[in-house]
Amino acid sequence: MTAVLDPLAPGHRGWWERGELLVCHEDGVAVPNALTARLAPARVTPHFRVYALGRRTLVSHRYRGDELDDDLAGHLASELDFLAGHFEELFTGVVRTTVHDPLLAWTVFYANTLAALRRPAPSGAIAEFAPVHSRALELVRGRSVLDVGSCFGFLPLQMLARGLRPIASDVSPGTMGLLSRVASWFGTPLPVLACDAAAVPLASGSVDTVTAIHLLEHVPAAHGLAALREMLRVARCRVVVAVPFEAEPNPAFGHVRCFDFAALRQWGRTSGVPFTVFEHHGGWLVLDVA
Repeated sequence: MTAVLDPLAPGHRGWWERGELLVCHEDGVAVPNALTARLAPARVTPHFRVYALGRRTLVSHRYRGDELDDDLAGHLASELDFLAGHFEELFTGVVRTTVHDPLLAWTVFYANTLAALRRPAPSGAIAEFAPVHSRALELVRGRSVLDVGSCFGFLPLQMLARGLRPIASDVSPGTMGLLSRVASWFGTPLPVLACDAAAVPLASGSVDTVTAIHLLEHVPAAHGLAALREMLRVARCRVVVAVPFEAEPNPAFGHVRCFDFAALRQWGRTSGVPFTVFEHHGGWLVLDVA
């Protein structure tokens, strides 16, 4: 069994490894540079060079600290799609080799991303998500919120900035531990839960709103329906669900299923509560519990 990825684990200056994957920064890193000195890269993209080292794969890059934000997700998905099964490791490796200190590296990444969400560029992963986050914030009822499938937790952090009382949750303990550390470093402590979306350790009706923003495309239908039932149990007022509309699931982001209006309406009817379905940079299902 593969060990749980710890985004804050100790590492080497300028290079990071996990299993058969090695990620390095091209500036002055002795060990990886020695490995690639006589090798031609197997692939060169705008942001990466990929080398085959026997059974191992080395990915090198030249990101600067001021370039380190969540647009990295789009770069990895579009340029290294053939390494889609290593997305989490690649992402962590690039962040950790751009800034040496683990917590500082992630803090820079968070600070840059939050700033970009406030002033998104015309294109990129952040530009795609900024209007989704804005609409999710508009749809929150009350002040207490459980965000399910938070990943890095950018949405709960924005909720904090608006005076809401969010709880972030995700199935990944490493990501939730990272989010808690970074939020505390920012001086805005954020409660986190490491749990499955279908088994949330909170009492029924314990928060005003539950949000699930781009979560359900990551799980099979039966698991998604179980998660939706759990959201309805925990929410006192409203459940807000957002999903991308895709022709095919995007494996680079771990998507396993697609949604359309018919599927969202069916889930709304299954809930047994009043609901609305609409499109805004993807599909939305809003369920009003009370």
